[in-house]
Amino acid sequence: MTKLLHSGLAGVVALLLCFGVLAAGIAEFSPGLLRYVETTWGTDAVARLQAWRSKQGEWAADAPKPTAEWEEGDLKPINRFWNKVPYLNDINHWAVDDYWATPIEMLASNAGDCEDYSIAKYFSLKAAGVLPGSLRITYVRALRVNEAHMVLAYYPKPDAEPYILDNMTGKLLLASERLDLEPIYSFNDDDLWIVGMAESKGKSNQIRMWSDLLARIEKERRM
Repeated sequence: MTKLLHSGLAGVVALLLCFGVLAAGIAEFSPGLLRYVETTWGTDAVARLQAWRSKQGEWAADAPKPTAEWEEGDLKPINRFWNKVPYLNDINHWAVDDYWATPIEMLASNAGDCEDYSIAKYFSLKAAGVLPGSLRITYVRALRVNEAHMVLAYYPKPDAEPYILDNMTGKLLLASERLDLEPIYSFNDDDLWIVGMAESKGKSNQIRMWSDLLARIEKERRM
């Protein structure tokens, strides 16, 4: 996990560009990106991306209308798809202590850790029609193992209790049912929240790892 650090990538225009990348990229991966993926990770990696594109189309077609609430059954296919990617910590995967992979990097390399699962689910749900305001990538402490962890929270309504999408379990439980998790902070496209503070504490571009991730998504879009 990373500490909250300021980034030089701040700027609303840059963020909006980055957040629009994945939904467009799922529709059709560019030849340059596919060549890069095949060269770096092999032909199986390309097949995994194409399978994701196909699934993403199904999720978007089956999704509730934008104004409707997503239910547990609506969330399960996306949660299940990403949880099938094998777990691998960053040291063994990327040879660094902490790395937030783009969904393409995660799927192409066929491995990820808790941040990668949460990020991939976040972008997949957005591409399927969930509004960013209903989602928060949430940094927690997993009490049973006493380790830093990350999950994705989905809020059916702004004041509703969220469902927790977690790579450590296939069950979609409400936050009150996850007594094993202690939330620390959360963020989405725009805002950052610290637990115990009702109002937004700042902007998500204050998180250096998040801004670095968005820059790589933008680079993938330009391939």
